[in-house]
Amino acid sequence: MSSAKKTLAKQVDELGELLERATANIQKRVIGQPEVVAQSIIALLSGGHALLVGAPGLAKTRLVATLGTVMGLSSNRVQFTPDLMPADILGSEVLDISDDGKRSFRFLKGPIFCQLLMADEINRASPRTQSALLQAMQEHEVTIAGKTYEMAAPFHVLATQNPIEQEGTYPLPEAQLDRFLLQIDVGFPSRDTEREILLATTGFDEATADQVFNPAQLVAAQELVRRMPVGETVVEAILDLVRSARPTETSDKFIQDAIGWGPGPRAAQALMLATRARALMQGRYAPSLDDVAALAHPALVHRMALNFAAKAQGESLGRIIADLSDKALGKEAAA
Repeated sequence: MSSAKKTLAKQVDELGELLERATANIQKRVIGQPEVVAQSIIALLSGGHALLVGAPGLAKTRLVATLGTVMGLSSNRVQFTPDLMPADILGSEVLDISDDGKRSFRFLKGPIFCQLLMADEINRASPRTQSALLQAMQEHEVTIAGKTYEMAAPFHVLATQNPIEQEGTYPLPEAQLDRFLLQIDVGFPSRDTEREILLATTGFDEATADQVFNPAQLVAAQELVRRMPVGETVVEAILDLVRSARPTETSDKFIQDAIGWGPGPRAAQALMLATRARALMQGRYAPSLDDVAALAHPALVHRMALNFAAKAQGESLGRIIADLSDKALGKEAAA
């Protein structure tokens, strides 16, 4: 093994130990959601943003707050409501008058200027306010009154969304959905897990989480993820999967008839980064086809849409993605 590979392997092993500690700390406060916790950490390791979708009371907000503590990130929370304005997130200019009567404008930074922004119930804000996040999520900068302000590094948005109650909500546009690396579906716990939650959260003492990472370590981990090698088989599987989900790219008549719009290049980029991060979390030095299969749904489901006819027939994006994943990965495994 070359010295460069030995160095990479050593860094992966050392980071793996930190990630184990971080995961254990988060799971002390977020009980019975190991896959949700893992995917949230994967989003951060990949340098991306995540959309947490689940019914109220499933610890989405607690998870984001705990991630901020464990990862050592400066965090802010914004409760999205219909009357929220872009300035409430980005900040605004105020007029200052000095003692000698001179007037000048001063920019007051909004809550977006942090390292981990919790956008709670993001679909309750108007499209104008939602769009205030677009530049920051993609370019990591904000432009106010013609002046550009850099975001902190690292910078992540973890947004929550309730899929049940849609009254008084504004669906996120495709451009904003595409900026989320993963959509993480948060389901109801099992009976045994819910019993454990009851006992752990209704007593006098509650578990607390400790800081494991600092911002510099998280940035170093994100750089390590990008240096991890990816085999040609995994690259081809990702391309096969993403392109097969596009009605304009595939010869599959069912996909052409059922899918209104399919995933763009960001989906393939998300899968490439997320599979590396998942491998790293499990102590492996390169991603496998299993990583692609595990992350196909969270990377694709918010980047696709069924057309009206498919919805009327009861089709499911989850089932379609699972079928496409089986075909793409089966093809690569056979090769």
